Amino acid sequence: MTAPGDHDAIVVGIDPARDWRLPLAWAVDEASRRRTGVLRLVAAVPPQHDTQHVDDTPRSIALHQAASEALSAAAAWSRGRHPEVEPVVDLVGGFPAAAIGRLSRQARMIVLGSRHLSRTSEFLSAGSLVVPVTAQAQCPVVVVGDAEHVTQQPPYLVVGIDGSESSKAALALAFEEADLRGAKLRAVSVWQAPVFLLYDEEVALQAQRRMLSETTAGWSQKYPDVVLTHEIHIGHPVEELAGAAEHALAVVVGRRGRGGYTGMRLGSVVHGLLHRAHCPVITAPVV
Repeated sequence: MTAPGDHDAIVVGIDPARDWRLPLAWAVDEASRRRTGVLRLVAAVPPQHDTQHVDDTPRSIALHQAASEALSAAAAWSRGRHPEVEPVVDLVGGFPAAAIGRLSRQARMIVLGSRHLSRTSEFLSAGSLVVPVTAQAQCPVVVVGDAEHVTQQPPYLVVGIDGSESSKAALALAFEEADLRGAKLRAVSVWQAPVFLLYDEEVALQAQRRMLSETTAGWSQKYPDVVLTHEIHIGHPVEELAGAAEHALAVVVGRRGRGGYTGMRLGSVVHGLLHRAHCPVITAPVV
């Protein structure tokens, strides 16, 4: 498990049943950029079934073996990509979402792969990690369904801004990530027209521009090498943010609060981007 002092660790979930290379590539690249030297590869094995009629031991042994082999292969692959980053492997017991979610208390960030499940499949899948971990994590969570789009020049990240405390946390992380990559940052605010508009649309858009300027004020002084642009989009937030991030290295958004008793509650924009975006989705908690 995470040792004391590992609060700077980048934790990546290794699923023995899925291809772990995309999330691991993102995580080891990030560790190399940050020069943390702490990359923690984690695989979780669920507990044996509690039953008096079926011996679940052979299945449990097979799961442990598969997880151990996947961790060894992932560690070797990671060293081949960035030899200067020495991975630490953890084979932990427990249901994957809960086991990995607990590590967020000390981690710098958690990196997960995505199977782009439908919402129904996502909630019914015993192995689903993305929604419960993203909802409950106390650190940023990166969901890598597709590789970073490095062909766009100059490279850029997108951050969603709505003036909330969670979007301010996303902005701080987005500037940090853009600076690490030498990338531009597009701060995007989306205005969705209400059914009944009680005032002029231009007045509403002016308010959006003012909010965007006030929220981003001061950050360019802290990160002078990051080129920041402001954009106001009109439409549905998920579609507009996903469209803006079509060729982005990543899209960064804030998330409000933590999951409920099921650990499966997420804001509609975050949830929508996890299914819609074709680049890594980074969610930042309010700190």
